[in-house]
Amino acid sequence: MDFNQFMSQYWLDIVTTVLGLIYIWLEYKASIALWIVGIVMPALDVWLYWTHGLYGDAGMAVYYTVAAIYGYAVWKFGRKKGQKEGEDMPITHFRRSLILPVTLFFFAAWALTWWVLVTYTNSTVPVTDAFTNALSFVGLWALSRKYIEQWLFWIAVDAVCAYLYIGKGIPFKASLYALYVVIAVMGYFKWKRMMQQQSQPA
Repeated sequence: MDFNQFMSQYWLDIVTTVLGLIYIWLEYKASIALWIVGIVMPALDVWLYWTHGLYGDAGMAVYYTVAAIYGYAVWKFGRKKGQKEGEDMPITHFRRSLILPVTLFFFAAWALTWWVLVTYTNSTVPVTDAFTNALSFVGLWALSRKYIEQWLFWIAVDAVCAYLYIGKGIPFKASLYALYVVIAVMGYFKWKRMMQQQSQPA
């Protein structure tokens, strides 16, 4: 395979991988700019995933694009209890009262996505594809609310996605998601330090 053939086959994989690296770095820094990248990257991912038979992920990428717009609006204009006027939305813990409804939503979304994939597509990985989609719904929502536990959701999603993409012949994206696992662990502790700093008196 020469360079032109290589780029013809993998250019979209490479572009979205680079955008993914930028995205995760901005997320690590808790920068609102992550949502701008979060609008462009999944829009390109729709085509990438669809052409590789990852229909659940293609549908999820559409959701990511819309959710990124929501996430930007929440980070920019949303408020949490105790947040002062003019302050950025603070990083907080996931509220205990949310555990049950979020868990029920996850299992319902997993089952529904699996059913859609089995019924309407020729997906060869409906269980795992549906799992990453359902947990991604939860993870992206938790990120939009700046809950530190969002990193824990992404560790699970990224590990499974790396495995899926290797099997589907998307090597650059698979490598990206393997790296995401490492960065997600680092991100959790980074946000934990930032949360402790924001709670200290000025």
